[in-house]
Amino acid sequence: MSTDYIELDLDSEQLPESEEVDAAIQTGQTLIEKIFEARPFEEVKALIDQDAPLWYQDNEGNSALHAAAYIEDKELVDYLIGKGAVWNAVDILGNTAGDVALSLNNVECYRSIRDAGLRSEYLLSHLSSKKTLVTSSSSIILRADDTTAAGSPSEFLSSQLLFKRDDHGQEIDSIFQALPNPPTRHFIIEAHPDVLRHMCELGWYEKPGVTILEGRWQDFIESEEIMAIGGFDVIYTDTFSEDYEALHTFFGHLPDLLSGPDARFSFFNGLGATNALFYDVYTQLSELHLSNVGLNVKWSDVDLMKDPEEVDKWGGTRNYFSMRFYRLPIARMSILG
Repeated sequence: MSTDYIELDLDSEQLPESEEVDAAIQTGQTLIEKIFEARPFEEVKALIDQDAPLWYQDNEGNSALHAAAYIEDKELVDYLIGKGAVWNAVDILGNTAGDVALSLNNVECYRSIRDAGLRSEYLLSHLSSKKTLVTSSSSIILRADDTTAAGSPSEFLSSQLLFKRDDHGQEIDSIFQALPNPPTRHFIIEAHPDVLRHMCELGWYEKPGVTILEGRWQDFIESEEIMAIGGFDVIYTDTFSEDYEALHTFFGHLPDLLSGPDARFSFFNGLGATNALFYDVYTQLSELHLSNVGLNVKWSDVDLMKDPEEVDKWGGTRNYFSMRFYRLPIARMSILG
């Protein structure tokens, strides 16, 4: 769901006439109304075949695909998707057509829209892999106009951090060290200067078996320090401030980093987690990409609202993760028979 902006320098002759725009809007509105009225499929199809704009959304943000989901017409949903309907358009309440289908418990319509999103994002990620990975603002987890420290790796690394005690336990490295048998070799890759300073104050640099590599994971992923280990039994990465393209790139290194079929990999699965459809698409997409590099992933659903006292424990970060269930991934290398 990456957001790209293109500046076009068009002569006035190249711009559509206002009459054409008005006609397209009226046709789009008529299409949505006909769908909501549950008019015969052939009548609606004829309007679509006459180039009714599928991108058009009415005053409430409903698109033709939203309308088809509301009336639970699987045939029409599939036809609209095949004609290029926008799977991830949201209405004024932030709901996609997939969310509408989900709210109506219409599994067939939901899966059609979800799978359309998966195909679209898989193709986009394939095309992106052909280009050089560059640091850019994340538009999957966050808003495209987010200028906070969470908005991009560069903003994050230049931000000032305030550390607070986390009684709910999100210190993954402390969890590893607290195991009955802590890791013999524990590598931590960290780039933020404030985090590194805080780790130094807490004595992490002196912990036995701990090696701290100061920089981004991209700086060390193929380094002699990492490759000389000969494989890791457990690898965990956090996608914070990075987009899916960066996570996908990380996946590609896993076959060279994991020690064998018993080794495990996990990551913070927060991509698209402000919307049920988006979260499902990126969960499915990550499973597909992990499979492509030879890893099988199992998911565990963690109910974040099971304890009423902990519902608001994330505070403002709920703007970036608003799902009730967190889907926890554990991946292992496939065993070839």
